[in-house]
Amino acid sequence: MLLLQSAIRFSAVFLYGCTGEILTEKSGHLNLGIPGIMCGGTAGGCLGVALYMASLPDPTKPSYLALVLIGISMAFLFAAFLGGIYALLTVSLKCNQNITGLALTTFGTGFAQFIMDNYVERGNFSIASSYIAQGFSFADKLGWFGDLFFSHGILVYLAIGIAIITSFFLNRSKIGLGLRAVGENPAAADAVGIKVDKYKYISILTGSGIAGLGGFFYVMDYVQGMYDSYATVEGFGWLAIALVIFTLWRPNLAIIGSIIFGLLYVLPFHVGGDSSTKSALIKIIPYVVTVLVLLVVSISGSKKAQPPAALGLTYFREER
Repeated sequence: MLLLQSAIRFSAVFLYGCTGEILTEKSGHLNLGIPGIMCGGTAGGCLGVALYMASLPDPTKPSYLALVLIGISMAFLFAAFLGGIYALLTVSLKCNQNITGLALTTFGTGFAQFIMDNYVERGNFSIASSYIAQGFSFADKLGWFGDLFFSHGILVYLAIGIAIITSFFLNRSKIGLGLRAVGENPAAADAVGIKVDKYKYISILTGSGIAGLGGFFYVMDYVQGMYDSYATVEGFGWLAIALVIFTLWRPNLAIIGSIIFGLLYVLPFHVGGDSSTKSALIKIIPYVVTVLVLLVVSISGSKKAQPPAALGLTYFREER
């Protein structure tokens, strides 16, 4: 039970990154800068929390609502800022998406380290984390069911909610269908009056902001405010990108997929014996499974299981 509880909690890291990347890829942009963007979200959220805690006359009694809203807002804004750099280069300046994404990951990790090392006061992180990570008060009264589903912090449920809303948005709303049209055939979408660049910018900025919340969650919730843990967020970003393929570009499936990835990640800490070897073997399973899923999808040829047709391709309006 403890293993599954830990997996559900940890899954939010992957779910934020995966949902954000799916939203970006639906516009036809493969953003390999997600690891750096998640690091940027970590720095922004932690900076917001640190500034708020420092402004209080009594840091031991912060406002739960203010703490969560400030942290989420700052994480989203910092990540969206990095996403804006990617959008400017790939949408407006037509730079190669893969190269730009990789460069952004390098920049994002360095940017996060600079902010965290020079501008973030970590003295009250443990107090802030205890507020952010607290579950529902009635969880203890429901026994194992409450421990499993209601003992997590608000950011876990926010991740699930965002994934569900994103799935509905992409499949049921007019704007979402327009966004999918941009990712499948931008020239045809442009021909019917859809503002391709506008859709791309909004998709990239929003997707980046959502992904950034994953890094903030990891430091301020899962590892209980441990400052040095921000350096590991980059690795989770790459797993989040792999999860996009594993869940076939569907945000609703990302909820289940992220729990599976979370389970595989925390499993080594719950098994006995020589955990170092088991940990190394278990942690490569998500990548192996992702490759297998990609092979099966390619062989099957199912259109519903394929990525957006224009993914990774630069759109030149004058060529339509």
